[in-house]
Amino acid sequence: MEIYFVTSNKNKLLEAQQILQTNIQSIDIDTSEIQAIYPREVVEKKVMEAYMQLKEKKTIFVEDTGLHIKVLKDYPGALVKWILKTTGPSGICRMMKDYTEREAYAVTCIGLYDGKEVKCFTGRIDGTIVNEPRGQTNFGWDPTFQPNGYDQTFAEMGLAEKNKISQRQKAFMQLKEYLDSKKD
Repeated sequence: MEIYFVTSNKNKLLEAQQILQTNIQSIDIDTSEIQAIYPREVVEKKVMEAYMQLKEKKTIFVEDTGLHIKVLKDYPGALVKWILKTTGPSGICRMMKDYTEREAYAVTCIGLYDGKEVKCFTGRIDGTIVNEPRGQTNFGWDPTFQPNGYDQTFAEMGLAEKNKISQRQKAFMQLKEYLDSKKD
């Protein structure tokens, strides 16, 4: 089955290619995005809208990730991209400066759509928000999130190490298993 990743984010495409160990093609389609805390809501709407915009109908998938901070009742979730656009990763750390409880979790949801049914694949990883961003700040909130059991943020890890444990890896592995089951 040939599938296409609807994304303009080269970092997400690179991670997907490395995790799935295949050269996935991307399609850049400008879609509206509902504002929601939970990525699954965003993905279900976005993948159907993207499919409707395609002139040549193809099986496509979209991905959305949320950073959920427990003391903030899961905020910002999938809205994290808007915080990053305005304040960068340091804004997430500043938002937490008055809290000692810093537990967070990241969720990635992938929505696959073939024109008939949306299939969702979800991965999650637990961790904490660090006091100050650490590591390269070239990929979203990675400098702010330290996975449980590690002493580095995602941004301080190499991409290969991150891809072994990340929520995105878990979601993509579910997608891969599904696609592999369709080959038989």
